[in-house]
Amino acid sequence: MASPLPTSLPRLSLLSKPSPPQHHRLLLAPTRPDLSRFECRAGQTGFFTRLGRLIKEKAKSDVEKLFSGFSKTRDNLAVIDELLLYWNLADTDRVLDELEEALLVSDFGPKITIKIVESLREDIVAGKLKSGSEIKEALKKSVLDLLTTKGSKTELQLGYRKPAVVMVVGVNGGGKTTSLGKLAYRLKKEGAKVLMAAGDTFRAAACDQLEIWAERTGCEIVVAEKEKAKAASVISQAVKRGKEQGYDIVLCDTSGRLHTNYSLMEELIACKKAVSKVIPGAPNEILQVLDGTTGLNMLPQAREFNEIVGITGLILTKLDGSARGGCVVSVVNELGIPVKFVGVGEGVEDLQPFDAEAFVNAIFS
Repeated sequence: MASPLPTSLPRLSLLSKPSPPQHHRLLLAPTRPDLSRFECRAGQTGFFTRLGRLIKEKAKSDVEKLFSGFSKTRDNLAVIDELLLYWNLADTDRVLDELEEALLVSDFGPKITIKIVESLREDIVAGKLKSGSEIKEALKKSVLDLLTTKGSKTELQLGYRKPAVVMVVGVNGGGKTTSLGKLAYRLKKEGAKVLMAAGDTFRAAACDQLEIWAERTGCEIVVAEKEKAKAASVISQAVKRGKEQGYDIVLCDTSGRLHTNYSLMEELIACKKAVSKVIPGAPNEILQVLDGTTGLNMLPQAREFNEIVGITGLILTKLDGSARGGCVVSVVNELGIPVKFVGVGEGVEDLQPFDAEAFVNAIFS
C-alpha cells in the first residue's frame, strides 16, 4: 500500500497574495496577459496531434489490461464458443436463441441484440455463414461496426491552441474525480503540462481528493479558499491561469449531480459559459463519467447530460467489477457519443484509452 500522502498540499488560492513560487502554488492575482502568447501556432497543433497519437498507441500496447479488465463479461459470453463449437444448420434457431440470451445478460440491450442476431440469421439462411467460426467472426464484426460507425472519434479532440480545456461531469459515486486524476496522470506522463481545477465546490471532500491526485501526478491545482464559492468562478480562474502561464491542458472537475436535479444541471451550463468567455470555442471536450456496473441504467443519465451541456465523450468506469460490458456498445449505439476511456481497475494506469477492436477481442476471445 502506498504511504500516506501529505495533507498540507499548497493550493492555488483564488485569494492568494504575491509570494515566492512554491510547488503546487500559483498566484491568481490579476495580471495583464501577453496576448501574443495565445496565438494559434502550427507547433501547438502538432503537440496535440502527437499527444493523441501517443495515447492511442498506448491503448494498443496495453491490450492485456483491457483483456483482464473485461474478464467477467468474457466469462458471460464464453457460452457462445460452446454453442458454436458443434453448430449445424438444423440447430440454428436454438443456437441463436441462446446467443441472444447471452448478449442480453451482458447488457447489450434488446435493440442491439435483436439487430445482431437477425443479421446472423439472414446470413446463415443465405448460405454466407457455414461454420461456427464464421458465425463468431460475423458476430465480432457486427459489434465492431456498431462501435466504429457511431463512436469513431475515440481520441481526445484537443483543438489547435493551448490550453485545451476538458470538463469532466457525472453523477456522484461514478468515479468522476478519480477518473480526472487518472487522466491527468496519463497526460502528464505523455509530456503535457496539466493544470487541475477543483470545480466540485458542492462536496467538501472532493477538493481534498483532487489535491491528493495533484500530489500523486505532480500537477498544479486551483481551488477555492472561501466557502460556497461558485464553481464557474473557480473554473474560470483556472482557465485564465492556464492561458497566462502556458499550460497545455486544463482539467476541470465539476460537482456530481443527479441528472434529475435541474438547478445543479444549470450550474454546468454556467461553468461551460465561463470557460468559453476566457477561450472562445472551449471547452474542447466535455467528458461524462458513467458507472459501468449500472449497465443500461446509465442511458437516461447520459441522455440528460447530453441535452444540457453537449457531451463529447464518455468515460466508463468500474468495468472490471461488472459482467455487463455490453453496455459499452449500447451507449454508443443509442447516443452516438464515443467512448474515450474505460476504467478496468483500481491502479493509476487502469484508466485505458478505448480501442474498439481491442474491446471486441477482449470480450469475445
